[in-house]
Amino acid sequence: MAKSSKLVAAKNGRVLLVRRRRDKLWMFPGGRRRVGESERKCLRREIKEELPKLKFGPLKLWKEVKGKNRRSGRKMSDAIFLTRTASGRLKIGDKKEIDKAAWCKLRRLKLTPTSRYIRDKLFPK
Repeated sequence: MAKSSKLVAAKNGRVLLVRRRRDKLWMFPGGRRRVGESERKCLRREIKEELPKLKFGPLKLWKEVKGKNRRSGRKMSDAIFLTRTASGRLKIGDKKEIDKAAWCKLRRLKLTPTSRYIRDKLFPK
């Protein structure tokens, strides 16, 4: 099982991203799985914590990404879920962790390593 789950939602040529407060890097919303929690339940909980007003449709598991960050050496293990529908206000719930949420174009943003991987595989130039 993956250690965390991420949500990829796209509409009108933009994707939903959140920005981490600590390093100002943009990422797909989601977070770490708790003990005994499925990847899907993890994602639903994390989205509710980060963006409580966001509503999204059925989730489809795109793939599980396992790898190692070349810079930090940190291991990545993420379940990446796709949804075709997402709506609602992008009100931030966890203001200690996230300082911004927006529908963005993916180029020219400073992304986390996992988010760069997702961008390059799902949204090639």
